Amino acid sequence: MTIPMWMLLGFATWTLLLLVATVGVYRWVRILFSNVPIGSFRSDQPEGEDWYRRGTRAHANCVENLPVFGAIVFVISALGIDSPAVNFLSVIVLIARVCQSLVHVSHVQTDRFVAVRFAFYCVQLVCFFALMGIAAFYGA
Repeated sequence: MTIPMWMLLGFATWTLLLLVATVGVYRWVRILFSNVPIGSFRSDQPEGEDWYRRGTRAHANCVENLPVFGAIVFVISALGIDSPAVNFLSVIVLIARVCQSLVHVSHVQTDRFVAVRFAFYCVQLVCFFALMGIAAFYGA
C-alpha cells in the first residue's frame, strides 16, 4: 500500500474515532445512564453541550472532506504516481486534518481558535490542489 493510501486510511480512521469519542460518547452515556430515548437526538436542531456540538461539526467536516481526499488518492493510485512530493503532501493532509479537528473540539471557538482551525483547513486545501496538479501533470 502506498503512503497516500495509508493517509487515506488514516483519514477514515480519524473520522470514525472522532465520531466515537465525541458524538458517540455523549449520546451513549445519556442513553445508558440518563434514560434518554435513543431517538431523542435530532439532527435538525442544535442541542447538547458546546463540546458535543463542536464534535458533531468537526466530524461533519471530516465526512465532507474524506471523499475529496479519497478521489485524489484514487486518481494518484490509478496513474501509478509515486513520488516524495505526493507522499509528503498526503502526510501533511492527515496531520492538518487531525490538528484542525483537535482545535475544533478541544477549545471554545474564539476568533483566535477559529483562525487557527481555518489555517489548518487551508493547509489541507493547498495540499489537495497541489496533489491534483501533480495528478493532472502526470496524467496529461
